Amino acid sequence: MAKELSEMTLEELWELFPIILKEYNTEYPKWYEIEKEKLAEYFNDGTIVRISHIGSTAIPAILSKPTIDILMEISSDTNINQITDRLKSMQWILMNFTEEPVFKQTYNKGYTKYGFDEKVYHLHVRYADAWSELYFRDYLIECPEIAGEYADLKKQLKEKHEHNRDAYTNEKEEFVRKYSEIAKQKYGDRYKI
Repeated sequence: MAKELSEMTLEELWELFPIILKEYNTEYPKWYEIEKEKLAEYFNDGTIVRISHIGSTAIPAILSKPTIDILMEISSDTNINQITDRLKSMQWILMNFTEEPVFKQTYNKGYTKYGFDEKVYHLHVRYADAWSELYFRDYLIECPEIAGEYADLKKQLKEKHEHNRDAYTNEKEEFVRKYSEIAKQKYGDRYKI
């Protein structure tokens, strides 16, 4: 019998959930919209300031992990315990939570003790702000040559860190930071709330 996810070591989890890169799937925007609608319906009390599809699955034609990343921005006066309880009741699993230096929660769906489900999601809950992920996404959509460079980098890092998500993510950070800053200069206050 397979161990429960909560009983697995980080190494076991990385083995069960390796870095997988796939060609763009035209279903990604539809999968995002389904979850967005559920969240908007469940939190129809003004809690949500903005919901956005972020990450590589939001960028047409780019190689990506087949994981739909959703940024759910909330009001800073929201009761965090209520948010957590409501999301857990919707089958979201809280993966990490930090309050300092910035409030962030990350939830997931689609991870099972046998591996990935057909649809995999990461939900990033944060207070509303002009988040870099929004700028980075827009810049890569507008600049396919940079999106291609990013895809190449991800292929290299997948070969190097297939079973180490932290190393894979950390080594992309410089590229993401560089082009997020360029995008912020270009787009200005596009995402200011």
